[in-house]
Amino acid sequence: MHTRRIGDVEVSAIGLGGMPMSIEGRPDEARSLATLHAALDAGVTLIDTADAYHRDADEVGHNETLIAKALASHDRGGDVLVATKGGHLRPGDGSWTLDGRPEYLKAACEASLRRLGVEAIGLYQFHRPDPRVPYADSVGALRELLDEGKIRAAGISNANPEQIRQADEILGGRLVSVQNQFSPAFRSSEPELRLCDELGVAFLPWSPFGGITRAGELGSRYAPFARIAQARGVSPHQVCLAWMLAKSPVVVPIPGASRPESVRDSVGAAGLELTADDIAELDAA
Repeated sequence: MHTRRIGDVEVSAIGLGGMPMSIEGRPDEARSLATLHAALDAGVTLIDTADAYHRDADEVGHNETLIAKALASHDRGGDVLVATKGGHLRPGDGSWTLDGRPEYLKAACEASLRRLGVEAIGLYQFHRPDPRVPYADSVGALRELLDEGKIRAAGISNANPEQIRQADEILGGRLVSVQNQFSPAFRSSEPELRLCDELGVAFLPWSPFGGITRAGELGSRYAPFARIAQARGVSPHQVCLAWMLAKSPVVVPIPGASRPESVRDSVGAAGLELTADDIAELDAA
C-alpha cells in the first residue's frame, strides 16, 4: 500500500469512510465488520468516522462503536488512525443539525473517547461550522483538547480558505487536515485543496464518487472516467481516486463503503498511474 502523511502519522494513501455502514440503508453488522476487516486486510490504516454517523436518535456514535469493535477483533487494528468528528448532530428524523459551542465539542470528544476505547483520539475534526458560534471559539475547543492530550491531532471539515488559515493560526500551526466534499460532480473545493497543498495540510475528499446514491453513476455521467477505466481494465471509481491522488501529495481520499468488494476496488487506486494526458482529460470532464 502506498502511503501519505497526516501530520506526523503515515497512513495508507486510500482511507475508508465509515458513514454508509451506520446511516439509512446500512447493512447488517456482520457485513459491516467484514467490510472493515477487508479494509484492514488490504492495508488501509485510515478510517474516517463521526459521532453523527448513526440513524436513530438513541444510537449516537453507532459508527464509532462499530469501528472500535472491528479494530479490537483484528490483528492490524492497532495500526489504524481513526479520524472522528464532532459538531454535527442527527436528531433521528433524518435531518442534520449543528452545535459548535466549545462546551458541546469538549463533551462530544469525551463521549467519542469512551466509544472508541482510547486514551487519546488520533485525529479529531470540527465537523461543520455553526453560524451561531464564532468559528474561533469552536476551533479554540480543539486547541484545548490538543493541549490537554485528549486528541493527538486536530482537523476541520467543510471549511473555506479563510477558515483554514484561521484554524491553523488558532491551533498554532498544528492544523493537520481539512475534510471537504470533492468529486467529479463537486469541484468547488479546488481552492481549499490548493491551499492545503501550500500549507502542507492533508486534504481528505469526502464523497469522492458523488455521494452514496450516485456513486454507481460515475462512469455513465463522466465519459472520460469510463473510457480511461476501460482502457486500463479497472473501475471508473479507481480512476477517480487515482485522479485525486495525482492532484497533490496531500490528498488522501476516504471513499465510503459497505461491502468488502468496494473496499478492495478502491484500494487498487493507490497503485494506478495516470498519464498527464489522462489527468488533463479528467480535469476537463
